[in-house]
Amino acid sequence: MLIERFDVNDGRAVTQVAVAIIERDFNGVREVLFAQRPVGKAYAGYWEFPGGKIEVGESVIDALIREIDEELGITICTATQWRTERFSYPHAHVELNFCRSRDWSGEPVGREGQAFAWQSPDNIGLTPLLPALLSPHSGVLHALRGTS
Repeated sequence: MLIERFDVNDGRAVTQVAVAIIERDFNGVREVLFAQRPVGKAYAGYWEFPGGKIEVGESVIDALIREIDEELGITICTATQWRTERFSYPHAHVELNFCRSRDWSGEPVGREGQAFAWQSPDNIGLTPLLPALLSPHSGVLHALRGTS
């Protein structure tokens, strides 16, 4: 699903981003992994689903696997592209390619000094979340609450 929510008249290039929704069951509760944006990056201190820019010639899934290993030391074994949303930040237009994975190994380590936290999609207690996730045009958090 593609949700347009940026100014199409703005001439800035769209940055392609692979975003990981890493899921686990913990004591009977489904949780997803959030990472906090490190100092020195736009929106430092905000919580997001981990991921990063897709390099030229790289598929969404290949970028996802590389970025999650680089950022958190987790190996994504398989992932499924789930939904795509576009968002306009003051510093960039982004196309967020959300991928879901329950098939991963390792323990998260903040390789860029970032914090991370597991949260139930039904009870996210992290603030602040990136504006794209809270936008009324985004369906990611709502959709996660309705799936298992």
